[in-house]
Amino acid sequence: MRFKLALVSAIALASASCAGLGRGGFKDPVVTFKNVRVGGIGLTGGTLDVILSVYNPNGYRLDASRVTYKVMVDSLDVGAGATDKHFSVPSNDSAEVVLPLHFSWNGVSAAGRELMQTGTIPYRVLGDLTVGSGVGDFTIQYDRTGNFNSLGGIR
Repeated sequence: MRFKLALVSAIALASASCAGLGRGGFKDPVVTFKNVRVGGIGLTGGTLDVILSVYNPNGYRLDASRVTYKVMVDSLDVGAGATDKHFSVPSNDSAEVVLPLHFSWNGVSAAGRELMQTGTIPYRVLGDLTVGSGVGDFTIQYDRTGNFNSLGGIR
């Protein structure tokens, strides 16, 4: 009887210790906005490929299962979406993620005017990244801002 009680206590203690180690041993990936490419243009709008770079600071591979994203130019929503396309990020390395973004001309006309007038427009990319690792599944939020310069690209 004492043996069973000791065994159950040891298992409970080990489980609690492992659960505490999970998040403590995990470093959040760093998501940065890398570039944007025109995918296609039509009469009512088009598509852009938003390219993010995901850096994994952990000593093990991360497997991403979902990315949500929202793109803003100045304070205007350009578009949003989500992808469940799986990708892996090697340990202490980066991987690029290409996210399709559909837009309408109405939504980007003010941004286009500002780009033609000043040559620069401020952007913001934000969302969630869900990754799985050897220590569990985690969802982290990212929020990046910068300026797109028509001559120099992303800054």
